[in-house]
Amino acid sequence: MGSPSKPARRAAVLAAATAVWATGSGCGIVGGGSPANLDVISVSSPQFRDGDALPHGYSCKGQLGNPPLRWSGTSGAKSVALVVDDNDSRDGAEVHWVVYNIDPETTELGEGQLPRGARQGQTTSGKVGYVPPCRANDSYRFTVYALDAKLGLPAEASLSETLKRIAEHTIARGRLTATNIQ
Repeated sequence: MGSPSKPARRAAVLAAATAVWATGSGCGIVGGGSPANLDVISVSSPQFRDGDALPHGYSCKGQLGNPPLRWSGTSGAKSVALVVDDNDSRDGAEVHWVVYNIDPETTELGEGQLPRGARQGQTTSGKVGYVPPCRANDSYRFTVYALDAKLGLPAEASLSETLKRIAEHTIARGRLTATNIQ
């Protein structure tokens, strides 16, 4: 038995992500909306403002890796997670990066860096790590989640399982959106 084809894997991941969002967990992972029952995390970047374009250096045409991010409002969290996605993709939501088990005392992420002790899960493409976005006219969301637990997942966990576990444990959420790529 071989591994599923890329389109089949993508369809399964997108179905799982959609199911996670639709199950009433309310965290809005890879979905829209802003649930009323969650605390709000403030998310910013020294490289772009909410609603601005993502600098091209953080895209597939650049070589900077992930953009730097800062956040506040995660007090009481046991861990923090980050999901970067493109909800405008022609093929449905596309996840470009998943980071989990970030120490709750951490309040920023450096350019091209992963916080010490944090783990990365698989993206829509099945890769692990930051997969720079390429579609110039799509919107890219950098969403930070405060969680009520550290996720008992191995490094390189599957996207569907990681999103499910993030959704189950979210107590606060904040988002920074780049409306396109410079």
